[in-house]
Amino acid sequence: MGQGTFVNQAQPPTSAAGGAPRPLKLRFDVPFLLIIAVLLVIGLLMVYSASWDYSMINFNGDESYVIKRQLLWAGLGILVAAGLSMFDYHRFKRLVVPMMLGTIILLIVVLIANNIRLGAVRSLVGGSGQPSELAKIVIIVYLAFWLYSKREVLNDISFGLVPMAAILGITGGLILMQPDLSATATVLVMGLLMFILAGADWKQIIGVFLVALLLGFLLVNISSTGRSRIDDYIAGLRDPEQASYHVRRSLEAVVNGGWFGVGIGQANTKFTGLPVPPTDSIFAVIAEETGILGASGVVLLYMAFLWRGLTIAKRAADPLGSLLAGGLTLWVTMEALINMAVIMGILPFAGNALPFMSAGGSNMLVTMASCGIIMNVARGSVEKESEEGRSFGAVVDLRRRNGRRRVSGARRSAGIRL
Repeated sequence: MGQGTFVNQAQPPTSAAGGAPRPLKLRFDVPFLLIIAVLLVIGLLMVYSASWDYSMINFNGDESYVIKRQLLWAGLGILVAAGLSMFDYHRFKRLVVPMMLGTIILLIVVLIANNIRLGAVRSLVGGSGQPSELAKIVIIVYLAFWLYSKREVLNDISFGLVPMAAILGITGGLILMQPDLSATATVLVMGLLMFILAGADWKQIIGVFLVALLLGFLLVNISSTGRSRIDDYIAGLRDPEQASYHVRRSLEAVVNGGWFGVGIGQANTKFTGLPVPPTDSIFAVIAEETGILGASGVVLLYMAFLWRGLTIAKRAADPLGSLLAGGLTLWVTMEALINMAVIMGILPFAGNALPFMSAGGSNMLVTMASCGIIMNVARGSVEKESEEGRSFGAVVDLRRRNGRRRVSGARRSAGIRL
């Protein structure tokens, strides 16, 4: 498993009737790949639109600085996704502990380096690397293998809940010390979701949820940043004009865009004080330039990503694949929904990036790495179901017949199943 290529290049067998070659099977999930490609293209377009003025002001007049770096990160991300899609996810078993330890070490190094950016110590290498982003994907992969190995004793508190709480506590605590409340909350929520996906007893799930609520309440009240964000959020619900500056400018962008938008590159708020348009506020730029309809289309793309990712998880070759694909899909979708909900003032302010679209190397790489692992789970399902005579992925006839390319018809051995 995991050793094949994207396309099965072996000579296909011929049919007994006419000697025509059978269609070649693509060893990945085509709808999922198309969704990722569309999100990436839209993201690159909107980063350029949102960043040229920001780049000129912050990077010595180089209006293409941000988009050039984003293209670089996107290219690297595609290579990472392609590599991981062909790397059998079962082989991560030997790597998950070193990965987890390495992530914890990086989180400690961040605190020691004390590289302060925007009031927090979250990055290394001049701001290009954020270990807290890496921690999100690593904790999901680690918990998938850990929960899978403990599935027989998962409902035993001493073997299940307590050790998992220790894993999440150490990771979340180090991120909280930066401080990065949104990343801490993301790690804790994903821990709860992975616990649910693994099939934990509902009594334990309810207990974990109540503990998470208590911890969240304490974190918000201990942290001055957390208290400020909650106060601004409540004030904004009562009167949008009393919301935080970031939310007010974002809502202004949405109102300016109306239903159909002002046109790509024509937004005004990115020139008049919208905070960090290429990163945290990228969705506000999308809403202003493409309107409510365009922004809704982006939301639907993320919903399609969720649908296809969970479909892959459901059809995974084994429970481990289901945990990996389900957890990573939920994480990417959750990041997107939180970012968009914050911009609309629906949730308290959080620093979650918009996957595929916000400028930044760390988030792009971990998002594409997640997609690569999900695609690998899909490839494993295709191979297993092919052996059993069932269909999952897409089969496309890449060979010419009568001088034309065509998609194989009713006699094809498998098709796109939506």
